[in-house]
Amino acid sequence: MKCPFCGHRDSKVVDSRATVSASAIRRRRECLKCQKRFTTYETVERAPMMVVKKDGRREPFDHNKLLAGLMKACQKRPISGDALEELASDVERELRGRLDREVESSAIGEAVLRRLKDLDKVAYVRFASVYKEFQDIETFVREIEELYNR
Repeated sequence: MKCPFCGHRDSKVVDSRATVSASAIRRRRECLKCQKRFTTYETVERAPMMVVKKDGRREPFDHNKLLAGLMKACQKRPISGDALEELASDVERELRGRLDREVESSAIGEAVLRRLKDLDKVAYVRFASVYKEFQDIETFVREIEELYNR
């Protein structure tokens, strides 16, 4: 591991521990030349997962794109960034657990909606309005009534 301070290529691991989400290992390292310490993260390299869009196009799954959609739905809601990151990671873990290299965009939307329903009803309706492509106010009202009666 190259030292970010002096560029030396040798360092020793001083401490290792799992991150909070257990998706990576955090390593504290010490440069053998300048003795400065720095942190690295080790993650598993995953096989690419492709998303099949409604129109048949395929694109690589993008965790950041999922997180951005969640952030829009949860804008001005009392939901922490950590909670959104955890939700996005849970959805990704569920999808990767299917062992399919391709996943329908609808499966992503449904997985997000299931979790948002428990997290925040307003964020759920916001996300649903985009995901389900509400065309009129009646559809919107029906969704809210259905959510309210559950």
